[in-house]
Amino acid sequence: MTFLETIERHASDFVHHYGHRLGDEHRHALSAMRRCRTEYYGQLQWQCTGCEHTRSTFRSCGHRSCQRCQNPDNTCWLERQQAKLLPVDYFMVTFTLPAQCRGVAWKNQREMYTLLFEAAVSTCRDFARNDKHLHGEIGQSAVLHTQTRRLDYHPHVHVIIPGGAIDAKQRCWRTPKARYLFAHKALAKVFRARMLEGMKTAGLMPEDPMPDTWVVDCRAIGNGLPALKYLSRYLYRGVISEKQLVSDDGQSVTFRYRDGQTQQWKTRTVSGAHFVWLLIQHVLPSGFRRVRDYGFLHGNAKAKLIRVQWLLKVSISPTPLPRQRPGLLCNLCKASMRVIGVSLPRRLSG
Repeated sequence: MTFLETIERHASDFVHHYGHRLGDEHRHALSAMRRCRTEYYGQLQWQCTGCEHTRSTFRSCGHRSCQRCQNPDNTCWLERQQAKLLPVDYFMVTFTLPAQCRGVAWKNQREMYTLLFEAAVSTCRDFARNDKHLHGEIGQSAVLHTQTRRLDYHPHVHVIIPGGAIDAKQRCWRTPKARYLFAHKALAKVFRARMLEGMKTAGLMPEDPMPDTWVVDCRAIGNGLPALKYLSRYLYRGVISEKQLVSDDGQSVTFRYRDGQTQQWKTRTVSGAHFVWLLIQHVLPSGFRRVRDYGFLHGNAKAKLIRVQWLLKVSISPTPLPRQRPGLLCNLCKASMRVIGVSLPRRLSG
């Protein structure tokens, strides 16, 4: 059982029940997933470098929401982030939209997700500037997630922050108090106020009254690498892996997920059409960036990052060469194979 088989089996029923809720980006994602590694995208012709055996494989769709693609991009992102790791404690701050905002967020994704990024990042930045221990500029890596582990719609942003700030005037590195960064209740109040202000300005206030208390979680995560690996699993591999599929009887689909509180594996069974909806609803607007860096971790702030590394006595390694995609091995002699040709699909070759 594969994603392709499951999606193909329930695609018609899904479109019948959920077609009125789909935008162009959702329809494009569904089409790409259904055609991934089929003749629609053409074929690669391979030849073994040892025994000269030849074979052909279908090309991938390359869509960022496809569960079968993007593993090399995921690896490259993790390597880039590891190159920026500092010898300090790391913290992860999670900003979550309340349930009352999810309807507005779904209908106005680009605007609401942008507000979510801006409110979360500016809140952390200003807290660091006003903190008596930090009193400087911090680095932030923010990642947007729209799903829970049960695949329900639940927009939130994870912000990874190295434990410290650079004081440009004093040219020094400042550290937080012990293993404590910011008070989550204070963060939540400021985050709530900034989101509501942005939503009012944009005319995106929901009809339901807003809760007085919003959820913001701030916790220490050690040296940062575990959090990066956790986030990387969800950046370029879709919202669920193919290994989590348990069964598909033609009517309903069962998948497993790890419960966030108990850390125990659980299963969820839904109709086939609803399962496809649980996947497609997390497709982001076209061109919208899910991952963003700020402060001295921003791509245009390399000089600041080098200054931070110098202050922390981090050995700066040369820029690694771009990682090559893993090759294909010969079925007969296990030697590496090389591409000798590309067969374009009929829609392009004519």
